[in-house]
Amino acid sequence: MTENNHIHKIVIVGGGASGLELATRLGQKLGKKQLAEITLIDATATHVWKPLLHEVAAGTLDESEQVEYLAQAYRSHFRFRLGRMEGLNRAKKEIYVAPTLNDKGEELIPGRTFHYDTLVMAIGSVSNSFNIKGVAEHCLFLDSTMQAF
Repeated sequence: MTENNHIHKIVIVGGGASGLELATRLGQKLGKKQLAEITLIDATATHVWKPLLHEVAAGTLDESEQVEYLAQAYRSHFRFRLGRMEGLNRAKKEIYVAPTLNDKGEELIPGRTFHYDTLVMAIGSVSNSFNIKGVAEHCLFLDSTMQAF
């Protein structure tokens, strides 16, 4: 904590392999001792290590291989917030998270603003067709569990 009793806020956007690992380690070292408030933000509720998505597609991956962000956050002394980042104001040190909607388009969680002292962008990557003719129409990408189903 600083002399004005402000706890340092670390926001990590993206719960892939690096974002989740960072949130877990920082939570265990800083969050547990209340030296920092660590918040992980991701658009999904669970993490599957991307190299295992072919097993999800084949139906052979045991659901226990998925990491529930909320459970991991509880065990590792960080906070998890479900949502997709839609904006950033670096001058104000805040990020904006879009509302979370259900399948019918109804708002489940309103849009929110998160303030930070340190921001880590760990949004990962997705497949790229490089605008090669026919790839987008004929290729099955495996970038998420939804694509694997």
